[in-house]
Amino acid sequence: MFKLNKLSAVIAIGLGTALPVQAGLLDDLIGAKFNPVSTNKGVAPEGQKGSFSKPFAEPFVYERSVADDNNPDLQGIRTDNKCEGIGANGKLRCKPAAGTISMLPNGDFLYFNALEGTEDFEFSILVDFGQKAINDQTRMMRIPEGANAASLWTRPTDVDSGANPDGYEITELIPGLTNKETNSADGALFCADVAMLADGRIMAVGGTAYYSEPGSNLIGYGLTELEGLKNSRAYNANTNTWSQLADMNFGRWYPALITLPDSKMFVASGVTKLLKPIYPQAPEQSGRNVPQTETYDPVTNKWTVNAQTAQRSLPLYPRLHLLPNGHVYYNAGGQAFNPFGQSYDQPLWNIAATYNPANQTWSDLAYAGFPLKFSDAGLESLTQILNPLTAPNAAMSALTKTLMSAPMKSPQALQKLLSTVTTGNPEQTLQKVVGAGMRGSTFSIMMPLRPNAQGQYKEASFLTAGGVLPLVGLTSPGGYVAVASSRIDTVKTEGDNIVDYQSEVTGSLNETRWYGSGVLMPDDSVMVFSGGDRDGVAAPGVEFPRKTAERFDPVTKKWTQMAVANNPRTYHNTALLMQDGRVLIGGHAPISTLYLKNINLAAFGFSPNDGRDPSFEIYSPPYVNNPNRPNLIGFAGGNATPAGDGKTMMREFRKGQQVTLQMAPGTDMSKIDSVTLVRHTVTTHLTDADQRTVVIPKTQLSVTGQSLRFTIPDQAAVVPQGAYMTFVRTKQADGSLLPSKAVSFMLKHGNGQGVMTANARR
Repeated sequence: MFKLNKLSAVIAIGLGTALPVQAGLLDDLIGAKFNPVSTNKGVAPEGQKGSFSKPFAEPFVYERSVADDNNPDLQGIRTDNKCEGIGANGKLRCKPAAGTISMLPNGDFLYFNALEGTEDFEFSILVDFGQKAINDQTRMMRIPEGANAASLWTRPTDVDSGANPDGYEITELIPGLTNKETNSADGALFCADVAMLADGRIMAVGGTAYYSEPGSNLIGYGLTELEGLKNSRAYNANTNTWSQLADMNFGRWYPALITLPDSKMFVASGVTKLLKPIYPQAPEQSGRNVPQTETYDPVTNKWTVNAQTAQRSLPLYPRLHLLPNGHVYYNAGGQAFNPFGQSYDQPLWNIAATYNPANQTWSDLAYAGFPLKFSDAGLESLTQILNPLTAPNAAMSALTKTLMSAPMKSPQALQKLLSTVTTGNPEQTLQKVVGAGMRGSTFSIMMPLRPNAQGQYKEASFLTAGGVLPLVGLTSPGGYVAVASSRIDTVKTEGDNIVDYQSEVTGSLNETRWYGSGVLMPDDSVMVFSGGDRDGVAAPGVEFPRKTAERFDPVTKKWTQMAVANNPRTYHNTALLMQDGRVLIGGHAPISTLYLKNINLAAFGFSPNDGRDPSFEIYSPPYVNNPNRPNLIGFAGGNATPAGDGKTMMREFRKGQQVTLQMAPGTDMSKIDSVTLVRHTVTTHLTDADQRTVVIPKTQLSVTGQSLRFTIPDQAAVVPQGAYMTFVRTKQADGSLLPSKAVSFMLKHGNGQGVMTANARR
């Protein structure tokens, strides 16, 4: 009864105030005939859209078996096809698609597959996959500079990361009714989260163990179950190998991993069993995602479960970011299995919040998209109070006290909320409401961090756009049809305090977009790539792909359509910024059509669901071909030390250290506007919790001849340890920024954390 009472209180928050809706306005937001567009209609002129390269892919297909996986000399079959029949039984073996991708410290790329084994279905993913799934392959890819240089691929050891070679202890609902696990499907990287450790290794936590429940090995079929793993692994670019790290305390599928200022790793959310989250041995955990959070210490290789006050109900892959004051910000976004969702307490996901690692507590900020701060109404601890793992008597007492006192604390705050929502303009009102609350299946981009007049970084803004129509206050935080609405949320900090939270509706996308990958560009614009017109998980294979990229102008706050990609990429697509300022586009690993077999309905305009797409494309924005682009040579005094293999070693710098850059002879140094430090991308499922661009403004630059000096910020939460690209930007006559190519370096804090000196090409 206590749980139901608490849930009712939460739902009441979502139902809130009745808001005016004008006929016809919904067409602007969700459109008609499930092929909707917004009213923005912004299209870049020809010649200013940028361009996509021809798709390219790994040239070989390899056999998959336990013995073969660890054989670096395994001979592949050269083919232009994405799959080939291999072996005596002619089973299909396919090239991996980049459902997850990282830019390594040296500028190479590590990526791994998603949903490996779907090519072997006989009937349906629902009854086959527990037996047919395979641990996902990984690849290291190098894209050399030069128009005619061919990309190179290598297979890491272990090619599937090597987790659980002796099996995984699954969480059985009814013992004896599951099929036996095999060591080819109990340590999959699929649906792990990834981040870069301070030493440059790529850490992956969680993932998937596949089995059937109920199921039988005798018939080879059953009801597929996906269980979140406790595993942690790390990839070392120096040796091209995976190694096993300590296990987490909770199995997590779709978790979120983020680097803290002290270089420890914080993990939140995930679910232990996706389809049947029922745990007889721990009933209080049932019916929801994992509320417990954990912290990993890379020095001791140990995971620690955080205090009860660190628990929080969050969506899968919650959109987390590190604020300049060292707190973790939840931007009210994530993945939800729509249109019904999967957690009984999911209305809480609509609340933006911050986590303080020092005292391990969460504070509720606001119902995302609305200006009312919960602290103004005495509700900053509401979510903690509503946690069903809290002692019932204490929680009920706290809830009663909060609800009784909140209306008296700040009646002006409620008036502020009502006056903001009911603007008198029905279209703006509807945009505000549709754009509020949790945003499912969209990106969350931290906009460039800029210092104040005192040189301190205290404010962060976050852009989201697209996703699915929210159903706030109802049983699900996300619907089926995609939206075009776009929003910027801004958080201002002062020490440990959040002094302000603001939300602003921007111009909408030109097309509604589900599962679009966002990339912050070195000219401060944001690009979005790929995705579909509706949720490709609710009804896979019947979504229309979104191939036209869009660009967000941070000055006008409007979206403009850019170039059109070659290949459609809907579910499990990826995109990341390269060192030369271009964008690498990859991925596309859809669920089998309507959860049956891979049926390709592309002839009818739908997304192709004939398996995964292993190809990549490179998007070149207009500035790539600008002849006035600044030419950054590197770090002054030589940015590298020769290595024995003819490659070079990266430079390392510390926070607070002065750095000198060397520009090419003839550079007009007076036009230099700023330097930016851009953290290397490590992304999966539209998320990169460590993503950041730190601006060093012109007022903090010192010029001598062709040399440019600046000081790396000394705030650990602004520049967490890891690999960064350095761009130099000049200001053009029209006010736009023109970025150079980047040089990368490893950033240290000088706190004893080692740095992996990975081979670098720039």
